[in-house]
Amino acid sequence: MERVPAISGTTNLVDILDRVLDKGLVIAGDVRISLANVELLTIRIRLLVCSVDKAEQIGLNWWKYDPHLTTQSPVLPAATEAKRAANRRNAAPAAARRKR
Repeated sequence: MERVPAISGTTNLVDILDRVLDKGLVIAGDVRISLANVELLTIRIRLLVCSVDKAEQIGLNWWKYDPHLTTQSPVLPAATEAKRAANRRNAAPAAARRKR
């Protein structure tokens, strides 16, 4: 009797990636290092892989407000800008004294 697979087909990487990004994939795990029943280190890993659209659907949009990831120029606090202005004012007389 010959065995024939009921379903034959291939899934390529693009199809798998499209499905993962559309639906989302959560990977969770814990790594614990113990010595003589004394826990020395615990690492908790939580990873979510999905598309930006899916992330926004589930309420994740932290990248919109992260100043390191936005294309807008960073806004310096007033105190930092005041310090820079004072440094420029102090540097100008010192440079003039060196020229004499």
